[in-house]
Amino acid sequence: MNFYTLSLFPDMIDGCFNTSITGRAAEKGIISLTNINIRDFSNDKHLKVDDYPYGGGAGLVMRGDCVYGAYRHAKELISQRQGDIAAGWTRVVYMTPRGEAFNHKKAVELAKEENLIILCGHYEGIDERVLEEIVTDNISIGDYVITGGEIAAVVVMDAVSRMVPEVLGNSDSAGGDSFADGLLEYPQYTRPEVFHGKKVPGVLLSGHHANVDKWRLEKSVELTKKVRPDLYERYLEARGDS
Repeated sequence: MNFYTLSLFPDMIDGCFNTSITGRAAEKGIISLTNINIRDFSNDKHLKVDDYPYGGGAGLVMRGDCVYGAYRHAKELISQRQGDIAAGWTRVVYMTPRGEAFNHKKAVELAKEENLIILCGHYEGIDERVLEEIVTDNISIGDYVITGGEIAAVVVMDAVSRMVPEVLGNSDSAGGDSFADGLLEYPQYTRPEVFHGKKVPGVLLSGHHANVDKWRLEKSVELTKKVRPDLYERYLEARGDS
């Protein structure tokens, strides 16, 4: 999986991506990140990439020509590295509050792509015309507004990377994560066996794998019902219990 980000602040992305699990996966060549600075494609002597919105209003809007130049560069890099066929159609994700809500299912879907271009907006947004021309997926990480798309892009890349084969050391890890089966993950315990007077549940010390699996499922259902009743209802619907 090869990520290409189009951004004004690539350093914000680098620091997170090259750390921990994604950083180790990048070192092994399982995933890669190429940051493209949109400002490099400005024809202004001060490298401006924004301008006032037509029709008036507060704030500034990112220019479509600068964004398109960065996009074309990403496509050229894909073509150079993997050939014209790979670059012919590449998924372009735009991080935006007006996008569809990002979730586990979307992460699994995006992880099937060989290349993924992620566009990070700033200011009041990006000229609509370039968005109409290049974006394939509008994605939001939640019903709130953050300063720019870089942090949202890191969230998406991290979640997607976990779904790429061999990124996680334990092949079973992703399958046990929250949301993988529509439920929140069960409680986890480790040493010491007794902490502040509280003992590890006995079933986890029994060595009986079937009982452990049953307990974990029960706890997942119980926790999901308590803190995310919306997920619990969908879980019941999927099972045909509602």
